[in-house]
Order: sequence, then structure tokens, then C-alpha cells
Amino acid sequence: MPVAQARSERERPLRRPVAGRLGYRFAKRVFDVLFSLAVILLCFVPAAALCIAVRLESKGSPLYRQRRVGLGGRPVDVLKLRTMVADSDDVEKHLNPEQLDQWKRERKVDGDPRITKVGRLLRRTSLDELPQFLNVLAGQMSVIGPRPVVEEELAAYGDDAEELLSAKPGITGWWQVQARNDATYEDGSRQELELFYVRNASLAMDARVFLSTFGIMFGKGRTGR
Repeated sequence: MPVAQARSERERPLRRPVAGRLGYRFAKRVFDVLFSLAVILLCFVPAAALCIAVRLESKGSPLYRQRRVGLGGRPVDVLKLRTMVADSDDVEKHLNPEQLDQWKRERKVDGDPRITKVGRLLRRTSLDELPQFLNVLAGQMSVIGPRPVVEEELAAYGDDAEELLSAKPGITGWWQVQARNDATYEDGSRQELELFYVRNASLAMDARVFLSTFGIMFGKGRTGR
């Protein structure tokens, strides 16, 4: 979705936040547990096959852990299927100066040379995030919520960082289904989308994000990242 259209969504009047309400939190947690259990049971064998494919293409563990900032600022080790070469954290080794500058600003790189062939497929379909349902079961994440950020990204939110961290991070969320790669920290659109969700979270909004996610994964709107 173009950023202009996404911005029109953000300009709607804010409703009173419901993310802190007991009923909403209870319903959301029940959904998180039941849906995550279903995904883990149904996708165990396919996920194992993907792990083998990742391992065959490049050395190293097929699972990747990255320390993110969770609810209330607590650290969370987010799990993913590895989509990059094993030493991808050595960014200066793999990225040229222009790519390195983009990485420092946005925490992502256009045409990232570290991504493997299997990794491109996983990212295009978002299947690399299957292991995060274990994070959801552990209560560290939700199926739907703001994108989990690393410590360095909090600076982009300024005084709103605490508000961002008042919601449990999600596997998918408003940013992903609205603008994704078109929204950046540099122009402020990424922050606005994430904060819009935090301020307007509801079961209806979560349902909209949930259904839209399938189009991002498998439909014409799929983009990878």
C-alpha cells in the first residue's frame, strides 16, 4: 500500500486506547495461545524441512536468535529461521558504505547481499517467522502487535518510545499490512504506523491485520522485506 494511503489511515481521529483493558488482553491471549498451538502442530514437519534446506545451503544453525526489546522494555530473544549467511551480524564485512548507511538508519537494506537463496523465499512468504510462535506461547510476543525493535531503534521514537513498549510486540502488525517497505524511520511514517496501532488497538483492528497478513504473505501484495 502506498505511503500516502497509509498516512490517510493514520490521520483518522484516535479512539481511546483499549490495549490495557482486561477483556481485550484476555481475549487476545486466548487467541495467541490457541492459534500458535495450531500453527506449531500443523507446521512442525514443514518447518523441519525448511531447517534442513537452510542448513544445506549455508553452514550454521538454521535458527537465528536476535535480542529485541519487548513489553515494558524487557529483552526478548526473538526466534527466526535464518535467511542470511551465518556471519550476517558482521555488517561491515558484507555491506558497502551506502548499504551500511541504510542499515544504520532503517535496520534493513535494499538488495541485501547477505540473504541466501532459501532466505529470499522465506522472506517473500514470511515463513522465516514461524519459530516466533514459540515466543508467542511463552508470552513474550503476540500474534499481532508492533514490530519488535532492537535497542538502537528506540531513539527514532523519542518521547514515544515508552508508549510503543506498552504493547506486546507482534509477529505481524499494522505497519506490515499498511506500508511495510514504503514506511521508513527517516520520514517518520514507520513510527506513526506503529504508534497508531498502539493507540487504537482493538479486536476489530487485530482481525483486520490478521486477515490482511495472508495477502502480504501469499497474495499480490506480498513483498518480502
